[in-house]
Amino acid sequence: MKIRIDKYLWCVRLAKTRSQASEFISKGRVKLNGMEIKPSREIRLNDIISVQRHSALFEYKILGFLDKRVGAPLVSEFLEDMTKPEEIIKLKEYQLAQKGYRETDGKPSKKDRRELDRFLDEWSD
Repeated sequence: MKIRIDKYLWCVRLAKTRSQASEFISKGRVKLNGMEIKPSREIRLNDIISVQRHSALFEYKILGFLDKRVGAPLVSEFLEDMTKPEEIIKLKEYQLAQKGYRETDGKPSKKDRRELDRFLDEWSD
C-alpha cells in the first residue's frame, strides 16, 4: 500500500488538516529520515518522521498504513513515538514562557481586541 506523507500526517493526527500537513512539509518543519521532502512523497514502513514544533523535535516511526483518519487511541497502532524526553521538556518550557505573556486564558475580550488593533495599526505605520 502506498500513501502520501501529507495524508499520513493527517490520518495519524499530527496535523489538523491535509493542507496544514502540506504547509508544514513545504516549510521544512517535517522531514522523512532526516531529509527535506515534498508533500507528495510516499512513505514506507519503518521510516522515521521528524516534526519540528517550536523549539522541540518530535520523532515518530511508521508502523502501519491507513486510509482514513483514526481516533486518538488508535494512533499508537500506526505510529511509534521515539521523541527524546529532553525535547518534550523543551516544548513544555516554551509553552510556559508563552503563557506568561497573557494573564488570562481563552479568547480576548472586546477591550483587549481594540487595544490589539490599535497596537497593530501603530506598528504598521
